[in-house]
Amino acid sequence: MALPDPIPKPIDHVLRGAPDALALLDRAGSWTYAELERAVASVAGWLGRQGLAPGDRVATWLPKTRLACVMPLAAPRAGLVHVPVNPLLRRAQVAHILADSGAGLLLTQPARTATLEDDDVPASCRVIDEAEIAFDGDGPGPSQADPAALAAILYTSGSTGRAKGVMLSHANLWLGAVSVAHYLRLAPADRVLAVLPLSFDYGQNQLLSTWAAGGMVAPLDYLTARDVVRAVERTEATTLAGVPPLWVQLLEADWPAETAARLVRLTNSGGALTPRLVRGLRERFASAEIVAMYGLTEAFRSTFLDPALIDANPDAIGRAIPFAAVMVVRSDGSRAASGEPGELVHAGPLVAQGYWRDAERTAARFRPAPAFAEHRGMAVWSGDTVVEGEDGLFRFVGRDDEMIKVAGNRISPGEIEEAVLQGGEAREAVAIGVPDARNGQAITVVLAGDPAQEEELRTRLRAALPSFMQPATYLWRETLPRNANGKLDRATLRADILSRVTS
Repeated sequence: MALPDPIPKPIDHVLRGAPDALALLDRAGSWTYAELERAVASVAGWLGRQGLAPGDRVATWLPKTRLACVMPLAAPRAGLVHVPVNPLLRRAQVAHILADSGAGLLLTQPARTATLEDDDVPASCRVIDEAEIAFDGDGPGPSQADPAALAAILYTSGSTGRAKGVMLSHANLWLGAVSVAHYLRLAPADRVLAVLPLSFDYGQNQLLSTWAAGGMVAPLDYLTARDVVRAVERTEATTLAGVPPLWVQLLEADWPAETAARLVRLTNSGGALTPRLVRGLRERFASAEIVAMYGLTEAFRSTFLDPALIDANPDAIGRAIPFAAVMVVRSDGSRAASGEPGELVHAGPLVAQGYWRDAERTAARFRPAPAFAEHRGMAVWSGDTVVEGEDGLFRFVGRDDEMIKVAGNRISPGEIEEAVLQGGEAREAVAIGVPDARNGQAITVVLAGDPAQEEELRTRLRAALPSFMQPATYLWRETLPRNANGKLDRATLRADILSRVTS
């Protein structure tokens, strides 16, 4: 199959299906591509009448409503920057994103607004009920925006502090959609069940890549694996994307044979598929291809593994996706030899524009590509250690940072520690990710303080943090170890905890 056109366009041009073909299906009904285009224009028109300046930020804090699906296209069409907020986040995290992004509008629902306190929303940010926005009003046609212009800011956790905003251009989003539609071989006949949060690059791309291929998206907010099974049957889904913990749950669910047979494509990211999971998916979904992928928000997606290779190479993350230049680099900046571990560096037009208003962290992660790279300019230095084999496949070795990944969610230890210490129940705290069979990792917090305060701490965190950020285990000590510089000795604590878990 020929490489797709690498020339980027404004992201709102991504609606490439036939006007009368189905573009979106949910419990409220369906939209054709013509109806979806009208909705995008209508919302863009409404946004254009709100007194915002070009480049202003508009945040959405919503489940997978129709407005949440339309906004990634409508906001850029209006010359604005979309800031999707994970619907699972609580008020403290939402307040941080609103303040950090400088959002001028927050589009949400009254039940969510009621959880916010007065200081959570900046004075310059208006809160709008999504019910006020119509999908059948007047609005502009497809934009002529500069593909290099900022289109979205996606917030992702960093290892040392609060979530940081990754800046994505029209070109980043357009080329990511075209690339994925190409290597997944999506077609107009495909129906993609979108279960992942739209605030994730992986989740949002389910919309964009499907529409770039002229297919249909069925957005779903689910509570149980059974909800997903029913939705596959109801929507006649052909494609399902997930993260390893979701696959564990789905393999435990009851699947009618005819429902399982509907799926022809399973895609995975947000954590490695184990050989056991691959075998389970093969047995349950015999008609489906399994596509393993690796990526990071700062470069969207780096590699994918051809479905024909996964059984023989379950440990591989594959080869570079279209438009990505992926390489293994030694610490001195030279190319690593075949089979030699090095840092994965991603160059090319999928590389994001850096972190929003954070020059220091941008300079640390976004640096010039190595001298030997075919794609010059800025590259993302991932901090992940990989090797490239003689077969040309990349294999993941380890992660240099301290990120915790629970059920596909990247969690900052620093953010957990900040929340733990905020109430004064403990003097010091270190958050550590430990292996967990169902969720990939679970959070253990080692604390200095009085263990009698644990129940009060747990109660407070249940209100302060979303469910995926809740510590599973609390280990209380009189004091925590320090290194020669007087800092908390996180490495020793981590090694100690992990040795106990794995022994």
